[in-house]
Amino acid sequence: MTEALALVVAYLLGSIPSGHLAGRAHGVDLRTMGSGNMGAANVFRSLGKKMGIAVLVADIAKGAAAVVVAGVLTDDPWPLVAGCVAVAGHIFPVWLRFRGGKGVATAAGVIVGLMPLVAAIVLPAWFVLVALTRYTSVGSIVTAAAAAPLAWALDYDRSYVALAGLMACAVLVKHRSNMVRLIQRRENRITLRRTPA
Repeated sequence: MTEALALVVAYLLGSIPSGHLAGRAHGVDLRTMGSGNMGAANVFRSLGKKMGIAVLVADIAKGAAAVVVAGVLTDDPWPLVAGCVAVAGHIFPVWLRFRGGKGVATAAGVIVGLMPLVAAIVLPAWFVLVALTRYTSVGSIVTAAAAAPLAWALDYDRSYVALAGLMACAVLVKHRSNMVRLIQRRENRITLRRTPA
């Protein structure tokens, strides 16, 4: 029963629609703005820097909280399973008819909770890549792809490496259209200015 409870809590935490709630607080529906995505990048573009950072932190916290709660309630491998479930909850939230974000920040939170050494590398790398290129997708794609090799290099158990690889696959699949736009040089850059509603 505790394992099932941990997974239910993980899904519910992951499915909290931080971006959607931020939009509603400002009287807008993010599904009709910018990229139409519920993630922090679209919040950043549509509502400004402060709200974008707030949603980013909230989404990271969801993933970290999911694995911490699972760790309190259960033993391995259930916190790892809970991490996957939390990311799935973010991507497929029941509250938004299973149309959520791309899972990047929530996956980062899972890594913070389970693989802090990996997080200490990929999180700063994400910020550096985004600052240099002004493409959030570049930071997300590169750091997602790097997570599993880093977990292996830092001698984490194979189950942790597999978790990082599985989450990376989910993130990369959700970024298919971004990859196409990057190749075609049509990808939107992040800006500090608020997009008019």
